[in-house]
Amino acid sequence: MTFSQLLERFATAVEQGDGDALAALFTEDGVYDDYFFGPCRGRPAIKAMLAHFYEGGEGFRWEFLDPVANEAMGYAHYRFSYTSRHPDAKGARVCFDGISRLRLSGGLIAQYSEVFDRGMALAQQAFDGARIARIAQKYAARLKEQPAWAAHLAPPGERN
Repeated sequence: MTFSQLLERFATAVEQGDGDALAALFTEDGVYDDYFFGPCRGRPAIKAMLAHFYEGGEGFRWEFLDPVANEAMGYAHYRFSYTSRHPDAKGARVCFDGISRLRLSGGLIAQYSEVFDRGMALAQQAFDGARIARIAQKYAARLKEQPAWAAHLAPPGERN
């Protein structure tokens, strides 16, 4: 299967709410690191995470663009949309674009991660500014807790 075909199956599984099909694209201990829900490790957790998608939304559409990959890594730009079920959103259609990074192993996904503008996605659901700020602060704190960011957080004279 080519990387483009892998992405097409990924998008179709999400759009159809097919957790088994999505999970089957991952290695047994694969990780789906969702930018809202955080990391889910293993096929059962990935399947459950997709079910969680459908608790908060419906009518999902995922379009991958400009895929680039080698045997170990793949990247793609994407467009993503859904209709929010959040009570404050009043059925709003939420749209955003982002970048996906996939670590690959044996033709399967070992780790999926992404980057998109969370604030824009939340604002489309009528979340108030204070709530968006609290959510953004939570994600910023989580980022800064990761050891990989230590050198960036050190005082200027102590950076490696």
